[in-house]
Amino acid sequence: MTYLLVGNYGVGNLGDEALREYFLLRFPQVQWRVVSAHPGREELPRLPGGVRSLLSLRWLRTLGALRKSDGMVLGGGSLFTDTESVRACFLWWVHVLSARVLRKRIILAYQGIGPFRTRMGEWFARAAVRSAHFISVRDPLSAVRVRTWGCRADVLETFDPVLLLVEEQKIDLSAQKILVVIPRNNSDAFLREHLSRLLQSGRFEHVSILSLKPDDSAESAYCQSLRASLRTPGTIVPVRTLHDLVSSVARGSLVLTQRYHGAIVALALGLELDVIPQTEGDKLDALRALISETPAHGRRQRLRQKVEAGERALKEVL
Repeated sequence: MTYLLVGNYGVGNLGDEALREYFLLRFPQVQWRVVSAHPGREELPRLPGGVRSLLSLRWLRTLGALRKSDGMVLGGGSLFTDTESVRACFLWWVHVLSARVLRKRIILAYQGIGPFRTRMGEWFARAAVRSAHFISVRDPLSAVRVRTWGCRADVLETFDPVLLLVEEQKIDLSAQKILVVIPRNNSDAFLREHLSRLLQSGRFEHVSILSLKPDDSAESAYCQSLRASLRTPGTIVPVRTLHDLVSSVARGSLVLTQRYHGAIVALALGLELDVIPQTEGDKLDALRALISETPAHGRRQRLRQKVEAGERALKEVL
């Protein structure tokens, strides 16, 4: 069987690349054709989301591959949200619409849906979700949103599958006094204030600042500014792969993060975790709510079971 694997791949986002790796590793029975913003030799370009990409005609190869395939899998991530731009919702809707026109199976797997600032962004998301033959979402807030939209497919609530890629690490006793901070390039004063309160507790002797986009000038500047503001010794650690992220997070005892997959890794390792949302109802807010509502004891195993249930359901539909 052959499916196009569609996601926010090829833009240097560690979390999305980890999701891509998950599908390639855990579903070897599928012949995947990966659709990427910057396609490699065996990958396909995205379908057009604007005039320039439309005129490039590179997308014709992707359309041809879709025509020959069994369907399309939108694999993980928060594809349908307009918190940053409504254009993202439009772009992914174009992919779903193309599959629908060609009468191909449409599968939404491990999706984060919403929140929405605009009616147009929500309309694109609703239209895409209603076209799907299979839907699994990675958090309760997404499940609540989607279940009110009159979908033809049942909505399965699961969890982020990157959790299954994180191997257990040996506990480093020296890590008990290390605070791991994972900011974004646009993190606001709230993260700094929260960090300051944690350091005032006297628990930590070192701060490890992880930069998940170390080549981004804005993020580099923010991390340097954050380190300069600390009275506690701190280092900036560039992180480019999931392996780097796991090994860096494992060196701490508490993780303060405004990046989603930093939180996923901390949960997988069983570390103390503090999540800072960007907006109400976003993926970090959903994750924080899940953490507060579920007992710490056995949480990691319960989340793994959710992912595995989603994986079994996806294998059946594929």
